[in-house]
Amino acid sequence: MKISNVYIGGWFQRTMLQLSEIYDFLRDCKSELNFDQKKLDEYRKNLYIGNIDYGVAGEEYITFTTGNGIGVKIFEDGLIVLNNKNITEETLFSDIEKVQEYYEKNLSPALNYLFSLGAPVPKELAHIESVYPYFIVCDKATDEQMRELLVKTEKQKYFEFTNSKYDVIRGDKYYFVNNKSESIDKIERYIEEQIFIREFKGQLHRYLNIHRIIWEKIDDVKEHSMVKGSEIVKFTTKLEGYAKTINLIDGRIKQMSTYIPTREKIAKGDKELTEFLEISGYRYETLRDTLSYIQYLWSMTQNYVNAAQKQFNSIRSDVTSKSVNSLTIVTSMSAGAAVLGLFQKSKPSFTMFGVIYFFILAVIGWGSQKVLNYISNKQKYDVTDVEFDKDIK
Repeated sequence: MKISNVYIGGWFQRTMLQLSEIYDFLRDCKSELNFDQKKLDEYRKNLYIGNIDYGVAGEEYITFTTGNGIGVKIFEDGLIVLNNKNITEETLFSDIEKVQEYYEKNLSPALNYLFSLGAPVPKELAHIESVYPYFIVCDKATDEQMRELLVKTEKQKYFEFTNSKYDVIRGDKYYFVNNKSESIDKIERYIEEQIFIREFKGQLHRYLNIHRIIWEKIDDVKEHSMVKGSEIVKFTTKLEGYAKTINLIDGRIKQMSTYIPTREKIAKGDKELTEFLEISGYRYETLRDTLSYIQYLWSMTQNYVNAAQKQFNSIRSDVTSKSVNSLTIVTSMSAGAAVLGLFQKSKPSFTMFGVIYFFILAVIGWGSQKVLNYISNKQKYDVTDVEFDKDIK
């Protein structure tokens, strides 16, 4: 049995504008933005770029090869596919590791730096360890050989399908593609669509989990039926941080709806994917439905944090108002005492008693303010909310 190629890939929202920026960087190590040129040079040097091509096939894309035999293809919608043709069955896992290491340590850092300006990536999405789908393409393998590969990598088979051109056995992280009589370019089209669908679904699942985490954090703030005045600022600051994260992620989710129609249209117009679409074509519709669900769920999360912010801001306003009123009372008392003192004297004079009297008034005013602030900070405020049974999400 011959293993002809290994593929891995990933997807993050991009457009033809970013693709042009990537091309300028890969070709000439240039950028219109104010980046450190030394860093750009270093990142490009670490890519070991060989030949670069810019093409169009439904979408615009860039392909380039590296000095160690790795091929890279970057599409305008952000899909990235890497492959390694120099592999054998004996060195399969080290060859896979070589591709993954290049993606993580060479390509990703370069692209992250190139797109480091502008809207930030929420910390909940940063440093996520992606589990890549590994596609192992074999040439004219027997059923027994394909299953032996599955046993070497994963014990469980998720699904398999067969058509006249290739067979596919899928585990969790591994896809084994047995090429019967097809060109490798046409096999790659199937792999590209699988990577896009899997990565799109994976992002939606991450957003679902982040919703759960943030919702619980907001609940943690609101679960205190009574809070002290001194805790209001701390809780308000937390809610502001959650709101910022929610807004950033909401922007990412809204971007995703623009990619499915284009991918689906191109795939359904590709005759080479006809048999694949008979099995997996419904998944574009499923992705749309899942995206709509996540968008609705995220809208609920935004409303929830906004309501919590309004509630705590209202309490903070009440605390501030009471503090101002207390300070006004103290100031009025001090001013009244001073005025009474003036009426008791025929003419103003500077005496030791007057100095002591002044400091006594100041200490009384300061002490009164501290006492009132202490009472305000220790006073508890009601933040109870309507309780609901949690739906399963």
